[in-house]
Amino acid sequence: MASNRCCRSTLLNRLLICVTLWSHLSGGASARSNRRPNIVLILTDDLDVAIGGLNPLSKTKKLIGDAGISFTNAFVASPLCCPSRASILTGKYPHNHHVINNTLEGNCSSRAWQKSEEAQTFPALLRTYAGYNTFFAGKYLNQYGHAEAGGVEHVPPGWNYWFGLEKNSKYYNYTLSVNGKAQKHGAEYSKDYLTDVLANMSLDFLQYKSSYQPFFMMVSTPAPHSPWTAAPQYQSHYNTTKAPRDPNFNVHGKDKHWLIRQAKTPMTNSSVQFLDDAFRKRWRTLLSVDDLVEKLVDRLKARGELDNTYIFFTSDNGYHTGQFSLPLDKRQLYEFDIRVPLMVRGPNIKPNQTSQMLVANVDLGPTILDIAGYDVNKTQMDGMSFLPVMEGKMNASSWRTDILVEYEGEGSNVSDPACPLLGPGVSECFPDCVCEDSYNNTYACVRTVASSANLQYCEFDDNDVFVEVYNVTADPYQLSNIAKTIDHDILEKMNHRLMMLQSCSGQSCRTPGVYDSRYRFDPRQMFTSHSWRLSKLRQTMK
Repeated sequence: MASNRCCRSTLLNRLLICVTLWSHLSGGASARSNRRPNIVLILTDDLDVAIGGLNPLSKTKKLIGDAGISFTNAFVASPLCCPSRASILTGKYPHNHHVINNTLEGNCSSRAWQKSEEAQTFPALLRTYAGYNTFFAGKYLNQYGHAEAGGVEHVPPGWNYWFGLEKNSKYYNYTLSVNGKAQKHGAEYSKDYLTDVLANMSLDFLQYKSSYQPFFMMVSTPAPHSPWTAAPQYQSHYNTTKAPRDPNFNVHGKDKHWLIRQAKTPMTNSSVQFLDDAFRKRWRTLLSVDDLVEKLVDRLKARGELDNTYIFFTSDNGYHTGQFSLPLDKRQLYEFDIRVPLMVRGPNIKPNQTSQMLVANVDLGPTILDIAGYDVNKTQMDGMSFLPVMEGKMNASSWRTDILVEYEGEGSNVSDPACPLLGPGVSECFPDCVCEDSYNNTYACVRTVASSANLQYCEFDDNDVFVEVYNVTADPYQLSNIAKTIDHDILEKMNHRLMMLQSCSGQSCRTPGVYDSRYRFDPRQMFTSHSWRLSKLRQTMK
C-alpha cells in the first residue's frame, strides 16, 4: 500500500513538473509571438547602385529586396564614409553632428564626438530606453581605435556585444575590439577573412542570445571598399567584366566645378585598365557579402525568428569608376556617389515592392526607433521614420520632397611633388595628376524628388559661389548643368531652401520643400547673414 502511495506521489510530482514546464513554454511562446520585432542592419562600405553595384548580390536581392521593399531614391547626407556613418548613427545632417571628414581632426570618432554624440545614437537609445539586446560587428568609424581617442578599449555606449574594427576597412591583418579587448587577426582565409569572421560572429550571437529579449544587430562589412581583397573561391570571377560605359563615362565635365573640369579626357589606357580591374575586384568582394546575408536569413528562419525581424541592407555612400574622367573614388555631388541601395524586409512589409519616395540615411535611426516603439520626437534627429511608407500607410503627397547633401572638401597645404602645376589645396591625386578632392570642393545640395520635379541644386563654398543644377529626369547622367538657363525664380527659391536646410535642426529639417504644395516662399525671410551669397549668385547667372 505504501509503495502504491509512493508511486502515485511520484507520478503526481512528474505530472506537476510537466504542467509547470508546459505553462512556462506556452507562456514563452506567447511572449515571443507578441514581443517587439528584432532588427538587423547590414551596412556595406562604398557600395554604389548607379553603376551596377547590386549585380553580384543576387541572393541579397532575392532574400531582402524581393521579400520586401526596395527604395530607388535613397541618398546619403554626405558621400564619404565617416560623415555618412555619423549621420546613420545620429540621424543628423553633418552640420549638426560636426563630423566633416575621415580624420580625427575632422571629428571622426574623436573625443569630442564621443562626448557630444555617442550617447544619443539610435543604438544607445534602443538599449537604454527600448530594452533591446544590441550587437555590433565590423567597421564603425574610420578613426575608431585611434590611441588619441581611447584606443580599442573604448566601447561606444549602446552595445551589449561589441566587435569593432580598428580604423578603416581591411580583409586580413586587422585588429578587432572584442568588448574592449584587442583581438588580432592574420592572413589565413579560414580564420581571418573579415567578411566571413563577421558572418560567423553574427551567427554565434543569433544562436546563443536570449530568446526573450528583442535584439538589434548591426553588421558592417569591409566590402566593397579597397583594398578589394576577394575570398579565394571568388578570385577568378568576373574576369571579363568592365566598368559600365555609361554616357558620363570618360567624358569631360565641361560645365562643372573646376575640380571636375581638371580631369584629363580621354583618360589614359592605363587609367582605364586600372579602374576596370578595381571594378572587377569590388564585385568579387561582394560575393562574400551575399553569402553573409544568406547565412543570416537562414539562421533567423531556422530559429523561427525571420517573420518577426526587420532586415535593412544599405551602404554608407556610392562610388564612381571613370565618370566624368575621374578614375575612382566617392566625395562628389553626383548621383553615382550620393545614391545608395536600400532594401528592407520585415513584418507588415509586403513583398516585391518598389518605392520612389525620397529617403536618406538620416532616416535610418528614426525608422529603427519607430519600429522599436520609441518616440522619435523625444530625440534631436533631423531625419524621419519611413516605417509608414514601408507599411503602405503614407502616400507621396504627404511625404517629404527634398533632403540635404553636404560635403567639406579636403586638400594638402603643400603641392604634390608629382603634380607641381596643381599647386597646394588638392588631395587624392592619381599618377596622371587627376585629383579627386580639394579644399574648395566644399558644397551643399538640395536633392528634390516630387511628382513635378526630379532636381538637384548645389552650391560650392568658393569665391564664385559656383552653382550646379540638374534635371535628373531629363538628364539622368547629369551631363548638362542648367544653372544658367533655369528660371531665376526657381533658382532663388532653391537658394533660400538650401540655406534653410543648412541651418536646420530636428523638426525644422522636415519642413516643406520648394516642390511641395505646402511650401510658402517669403523673400523677406532671406538670411541676412547669407545675403552676399544671393547677390553673388545673381551676378553669376547674368
